[in-house]
Amino acid sequence: MSFITRGFTGRGRERDPALPPGQSLVEDWPVLSAGPTPEIDTADWEFTVVTENGRHSWTWDEMQALGVEDVTVDIHCVTHWSKLGMAWRGVPLDKIFEEVETSHDYVMAHSYGGYTTNVPLDELLDGQAWIAFEADGEPLGAEHGGPARLLVPHLYFWKSAKWVRGLVTMPDDDPGFWEQNGYHLHGDPWKEERYW
Repeated sequence: MSFITRGFTGRGRERDPALPPGQSLVEDWPVLSAGPTPEIDTADWEFTVVTENGRHSWTWDEMQALGVEDVTVDIHCVTHWSKLGMAWRGVPLDKIFEEVETSHDYVMAHSYGGYTTNVPLDELLDGQAWIAFEADGEPLGAEHGGPARLLVPHLYFWKSAKWVRGLVTMPDDDPGFWEQNGYHLHGDPWKEERYW
């Protein structure tokens, strides 16, 4: 005998297995930013990795020459929306770290405009992250982080820093902008690691 009235738990809609808990599917791509939108010309853009061993930099053309990949991934925002099957084009972080040595386990991503976010280095390697410059077949507009953003699709989207300009390796998992303001240090959407 059931003590729960039929319909009390909802209409029984099947949940899309591609959606992490607490997420809703969107067809558009909402724009969320902390602060003003910087406008960076690709002629002025530079990407830098700073490690305990020194500084490594790439211009726009040098970054493209490392080798571009096309990937299709899902993205999940901490504000509860997800967009599935997005086509992206970018340079895998694996290519960058073929040229960079570090014994550190973490990085801080830095953006034009001052935004920062921390990510474990092993979550940027092995085909998990890119410096992306196209989405859905179009160059990234400034509102979506163009000319280039970090793309770490298996973590909440605040980890995919817009207007990325570099990474600084770190021995410890120090918090970035949102992490200092109450967001989770890691940010796995499947574990709902939204906040501290």
